[in-house]
Amino acid sequence: MAIIGSVIKNIINVTDSISTENHPEENQRKVLKELLEKAKETAFGKYYGFEKILESDELEKTFSEKVPYFDYHQMNEKWWHRLHEGEEDISWPGAPSYYAISSGTTGKTSKKIPVSQEMLDAIKQSGIKQVTALANFDLPSDFFEKEIMMLGSSTNLDKKDDHLEGEISGISASNIPFWFRGYYKPGEEIAKIDDWDERVKHIAENAKNWDIGALSGIPSWMELMLKEVIDHHNAETIHDVWPNLQVYTSGGVAFKPYEKSFNALLKHPITVIDTYLASEGFIACQTRPETSAMQLITDNGIYFEFVPFEPDYIQQDGSISDDAPVVSFADVEEGKDYVLLMSTVSGAWRYLIGDTIAFTDKERAEIKITGRTKFFLNVVGSQLSVNKMNDAIQELENKFDIKLPEFTVSAVKVDGEFHHVWHLGTDDKLDISEEGLAKALDDILKNANKNYKVARSKALKGVKVKVLPMEVFYEWSGANKKKGGQVKMEKVMGEEKFKDFEAFVKKQLS
Repeated sequence: MAIIGSVIKNIINVTDSISTENHPEENQRKVLKELLEKAKETAFGKYYGFEKILESDELEKTFSEKVPYFDYHQMNEKWWHRLHEGEEDISWPGAPSYYAISSGTTGKTSKKIPVSQEMLDAIKQSGIKQVTALANFDLPSDFFEKEIMMLGSSTNLDKKDDHLEGEISGISASNIPFWFRGYYKPGEEIAKIDDWDERVKHIAENAKNWDIGALSGIPSWMELMLKEVIDHHNAETIHDVWPNLQVYTSGGVAFKPYEKSFNALLKHPITVIDTYLASEGFIACQTRPETSAMQLITDNGIYFEFVPFEPDYIQQDGSISDDAPVVSFADVEEGKDYVLLMSTVSGAWRYLIGDTIAFTDKERAEIKITGRTKFFLNVVGSQLSVNKMNDAIQELENKFDIKLPEFTVSAVKVDGEFHHVWHLGTDDKLDISEEGLAKALDDILKNANKNYKVARSKALKGVKVKVLPMEVFYEWSGANKKKGGQVKMEKVMGEEKFKDFEAFVKKQLS
């Protein structure tokens, strides 16, 4: 038995046993009070009367009544733009040391999201919570001596005036605790390389020098890196290079759509643990192996609210209407989709992150991500959310024994009538035509979703499928990534983005 690993595992077991109790309602009330107290003297706090809100006997209710919803553009135009002009104490005390650059999955311009020192501390604490939760996964002691490959954006952050800018994964990696640096790969030198392809090339060249036990990163980009390592060493699977690989910590997007193609790169199964880290904060992480659901981190700098995810409350651009109802943690229902709102220690207030979630276990505060408000395809009443699309693609994979790790779908007018146009990414040889795939996909969605079936009998006149090599999706994402980062592929494209993608595809295949 590995002695050091055994000691580390025992420490984790003890720490986890101390911190297993979870009181989400109490935690959230305490976090909201702390946020309001800290920010009451900021311009935002004074404008919305935080001092008065704190006097209320119904803190959560009064807060939701006095402060409106904000998406990024509203928050930036009304408040955060003043930070860019050198002002301080706008929506959080002082000025941020970092800005997380996020292109998201839709807009053309990058977002600049403030990241305070308190947020960095919160992310570190959440990371420790996830590490201690490994005690629940029955991993061998020697696992805790292995190295961790964290595949994020470049840690070579841009210096702008009195702050640094980069993607949140790069900011987090540049602030890892000193005691963790010996485990962290690819190491500081390689992690600073801006060019993604160059960085992956260095990882592949050095791969056999490392004893990797765990991976962390977005699935699509992790697959690309693993393929490069496998090819460089003329190996059959990644376990031929890293035989002690046992854990993959996924994040950023749902892992399910990538499961089949990811597992094809392995010699044997590994433990997959989901995390939910966004530019706005560390939101949730999986804490037990019996479920893939993640536990909301309710005691660490983020106050959550939930808007019922119903078509009447969702605008065409993915924002929510001003009169949309909201519920606090105390009143959420299991199995119901909600739009997630966050108020944070970086000065985001009642902030629409753009994700939808559902509670799978309220007592444990466990959730699953069910989609994106902007990825809600409802142009003709089909009411397709991302999770419904993912389920349909997975059923298509199983039906025809193929791997379809990437897809996009758009509602497009063809001869004056609306059609859903799907682009499916695969490198597999298909024994079925695009027309056959379209019919099968259409039938799956009709059988699974009543609203879609009704739409297909009325305004949605047809379904088209175009099969593309995976390289096209990689190149599209590569053309849109910032600072060697990892762009999440748009699952639903609006008309303008669809035209851009079609033109890109034509150029790539010509």
